[in-house]
Amino acid sequence: MSELKPWLKLIFARPGRLLAGGLLLLAALLSGLGLLSLSGWFITETALVGILLAAGLPATINLYVPGSGIRFFAVSRTVSRYFERLYNHDTVLRLLTDIRVALFRKLAAAGRNQRHELSGAQWLSRLTNDVDALDTLYLRLIAPAALAALVTLLLFGLSALLFDLWIATLIAIILVAAFLVATLAVYLQTATLASRQSDQQEALRTAVIEHLEGFAEITAAGRTGQHGDWLLGQASEASAEQVKADSRMGWYQAGSHLLINLSAVFALWAGFELFHSGAISGPVLVLLPIALLGLAEVYGMLPEAFGKLGATRASAARLNRDCRNPDPGNNASTVVSLPEPLALSVHDLTIKHSDNAPLFTDFNLQVKVGERVGILGQSGSGKSSLADVFTGLLAPTQGAVSARPCAYLTQETVLFEDTLRANLLLGAPDASDAELWRTLEVVDLAERFSTEPDQLDTWLGSSGSRLSGGEARRVALARVLINPAPVLILDEPFTGVDATTRARIARQIDALLEGRTVISLAHGPEALPGTDRIIQVGG
Repeated sequence: MSELKPWLKLIFARPGRLLAGGLLLLAALLSGLGLLSLSGWFITETALVGILLAAGLPATINLYVPGSGIRFFAVSRTVSRYFERLYNHDTVLRLLTDIRVALFRKLAAAGRNQRHELSGAQWLSRLTNDVDALDTLYLRLIAPAALAALVTLLLFGLSALLFDLWIATLIAIILVAAFLVATLAVYLQTATLASRQSDQQEALRTAVIEHLEGFAEITAAGRTGQHGDWLLGQASEASAEQVKADSRMGWYQAGSHLLINLSAVFALWAGFELFHSGAISGPVLVLLPIALLGLAEVYGMLPEAFGKLGATRASAARLNRDCRNPDPGNNASTVVSLPEPLALSVHDLTIKHSDNAPLFTDFNLQVKVGERVGILGQSGSGKSSLADVFTGLLAPTQGAVSARPCAYLTQETVLFEDTLRANLLLGAPDASDAELWRTLEVVDLAERFSTEPDQLDTWLGSSGSRLSGGEARRVALARVLINPAPVLILDEPFTGVDATTRARIARQIDALLEGRTVISLAHGPEALPGTDRIIQVGG
């Protein structure tokens, strides 16, 4: 279970909410058991009184107290179940937020090469299916199992109180066996199967996404039918595994219910002896077996949860493996102290990708605070790799890099399916509307959005689909410019921007960048903002 430890630690970081949610769930379960038990007692009592009255014997019954108790349990069960669902689902959404934030932090700390080890379809599986397997770990497995054990203990105490300790002990032994069948036995019989099934589902999901993404190429190759048949075959195998797992969970659930029924029959049989001896009344004799039968609702949640625990562990293992922090031992870079006048210091840097020839060897660079440096090079010369190393996204093969906090405009334009305001505030969450408009003026977009009905709240669409390529690039540039970081690294800042607009932005940007260190990278000097010096890299 070691793979679950970091996620369980994250889940239990909210002990107050978990305790409150558990108490609401316990209230709902106890109300259900109380309603069932008291109803059984009341029905038996009224039947016995009716028989006595029919026989002409004097008999009395208090209809109000048990009737009020039944109504109380009926109402409390409904109310507690409603608030339990409301509160615990809110808790699960909060846990989901915690898990995803922790996951994205791990991804941010991981190197770019590490993130590229998986395809987009595989990352989609991590961020959806694997996270979903963890976010219900508390509500589906931890809380029900703990409450089932607690309710079993309470029924043991009730058995000892109503009957005697010997009978209560034998009932407890049967219930413990039922609990183990519904939990540990299910897990042991389904762990390997569930883990394999989880891997199969991920592979199938990835294959379907890649099929859709590459549908045009598959159609051009005339292999649509063959690949579709292969996908159906994989889906059939996954369904067969699911049937096998469900069958095992069903059998163990039936076994658990059988033991619960056995405990109820034993309690009834043992209670008859006490009834004949006058130790208990008839209604009390019925109360305990009915309460035991109510355990079926509590135990019924466990087999499915423990049957999927193997898949949950597999999901956690994948997340731990693929979102691990980079191993410092594999990073030849060393941290060096940065003298006060410097914003960036690079010493004896070597950058090499896999088995390819080194892009840079023995590269040295020092950039002073407030200096503006341009780096020029052709495509494939390693400019973007150099920027990735400056920002810590790529570990160098060897050498030392030290830089002050920086904001990075990557070569690829990335906008989120959200409003203009939301995209800009990613760079500076506390920025005012006035600051946003000022930055938009610098990148020559203020007039463009001031005519929109929603202005800053204009919806940009998926990946900025409502914008032209140049407009999207300028929004991304504005997001970096508004960031208060002392160092800005701009990789091809004017991609898709026409020459006239580019010149205008280059003039307007100077005032905004005053006092800040800027390292910009491009193919030619015309694609750079104002610079103090230019470095040529590559051939």
